[in-house]
Amino acid sequence: MRVAEVTGAHDCGFAINPMAVEGQLEGSVASGGVGATLLEEHRWDGGQMLNASMLEYKVPLSVDMPQIKPIIVESMDPEGPFGAKEAGLWGSMNMFQAIGNAIYDAVGVWIKDFPITPDKVLAALEERNKD
Repeated sequence: MRVAEVTGAHDCGFAINPMAVEGQLEGSVASGGVGATLLEEHRWDGGQMLNASMLEYKVPLSVDMPQIKPIIVESMDPEGPFGAKEAGLWGSMNMFQAIGNAIYDAVGVWIKDFPITPDKVLAALEERNKD
């Protein structure tokens, strides 16, 4: 499975450093979005992590990344420094729902166990077809 494109907007107040804000938005797509939703999985056996090295614990590489279109929405926050707010993990939680909904729209099954893998989609399709 692959996410082809992500467009996301985030209100960060006044963007003191717009390039850094875009980097935060892109990083959020990588770590919380593509990584946590589709790739990163902790496998355990009796308290021992089975995929403890970077060879087995998959994180997104540049080839796994979608085309990202970050949109900075600016407002002036009277409480923030120079009117700024945070520009952190805006996409992390949103990507779970967006990718899950896209899979449901495509194949008609909900995957509620992350990361979403082709094996889990196939198992859900087989389960649905048994009924």
